[in-house]
Amino acid sequence: MSTKRKTYSAEFKAKLVLEVLEGEKTVNEIASAYEIIPKNLINWKQQFLENMSLAFDKSAVVKEYKEQIETLQKSNDCNDSYLVNNDGQFAINGDPTEGALVVSALKGGRVANISF
Repeated sequence: MSTKRKTYSAEFKAKLVLEVLEGEKTVNEIASAYEIIPKNLINWKQQFLENMSLAFDKSAVVKEYKEQIETLQKSNDCNDSYLVNNDGQFAINGDPTEGALVVSALKGGRVANISF
């Protein structure tokens, strides 16, 4: 019998990392109080410390995502494939690889040519 993997919000992780950084309780005490694995808390702290400069340099984050969006847009603009809605079932019309780019663009928030 498999157990479902738990997911935690960014706010929850940040709250716990701040508790660790305050130093009033040990990692094990905090992990026990919130019923999580101490290793997760250690990993979250490390991830926070590696990326904390992003809180002060939002332009770097925006630039990275902007470049990814531009790449998707360029891929979509030179694409001849499109999605067709057949009674609620979407199908790719054209090259499957190009169709995958259309789907990626849609998931990225870019509106592509969709035939209804």
